Amino acid sequence: MDFALILTLQVVVAIATIILFSIGLAIIFGMMRVINLAHGEFMMIGAYGAVKSYEAGLNLWIAMLVVAPLVAAFFGLIVERILIRHLYGRLIDTLLATWGLSLFTVGVVTMIFGNTTSAVPTPLGTLRIGDYGLGQYNLVIVAVTVVVVALVAIVLKRTSAGVLARATMQNPEMIAALGYNPRRIYAATFAIGSALAGLAGGLLAPLTGVIPAMGVAFVAKAFITVISGGAAIILGTGTAATIYGAISQSVTYASTSVLGEASLFLAAIILLRLLPNGFAGRFFKGGV
Repeated sequence: MDFALILTLQVVVAIATIILFSIGLAIIFGMMRVINLAHGEFMMIGAYGAVKSYEAGLNLWIAMLVVAPLVAAFFGLIVERILIRHLYGRLIDTLLATWGLSLFTVGVVTMIFGNTTSAVPTPLGTLRIGDYGLGQYNLVIVAVTVVVVALVAIVLKRTSAGVLARATMQNPEMIAALGYNPRRIYAATFAIGSALAGLAGGLLAPLTGVIPAMGVAFVAKAFITVISGGAAIILGTGTAATIYGAISQSVTYASTSVLGEASLFLAAIILLRLLPNGFAGRFFKGGV
């Protein structure tokens, strides 16, 4: 019983983690159709924002939950204004441009902070379940992920700003004819997606440590999750993350973490072969 409970909690944590570092990309790629290969670097910028503000004396929770997303949002806004705004609708160009941005960002951060691992302490203690233990901070990540997903769903579906953003991505000419500025809406949406990536980086910093190349470990899984999810940001990404997280964590428990990662990618290959348009194209047409 204890083993089953701890395994269930680990699976839930794995699912929440995948959703957390994928939801920002789901907005930037799923909504805006921008292939952002620098998504991992947006996470890294947020993580460094949390680490450096904590080292400067700021409260750890404020550093992770406030500073990290704000720093990444500001960075994303600059990138959108200078680079991305000229490339909307040009998928291959955004792929190449953000790949170059990724390499440039890693290089600059390495020059500034070096290539050593920075870290912040992991808050809270260990939750004991029989002979097994689970860090209580993992449950915080689950709680934050639930709140983030709920807020994104409410904003996109229940607010005029969310409806306007979705409409702009589909028909910017019509939105411009109605008197709105599509460029500002694009910039705000990109900044929000960047902020969510930064939030993920800040929250994962205590668990993974922070180095300039940390984004490499997340960007492939984020893209796989978002592509598998399809056009439905919440339903599609959530479904894909649930399947991949459950498979990866279960295989990790049964064997090793390496095989767990391999099983995730194998599951992605099979699912994308069976559902080339993602879960949204098959099950959640018209869903958010």
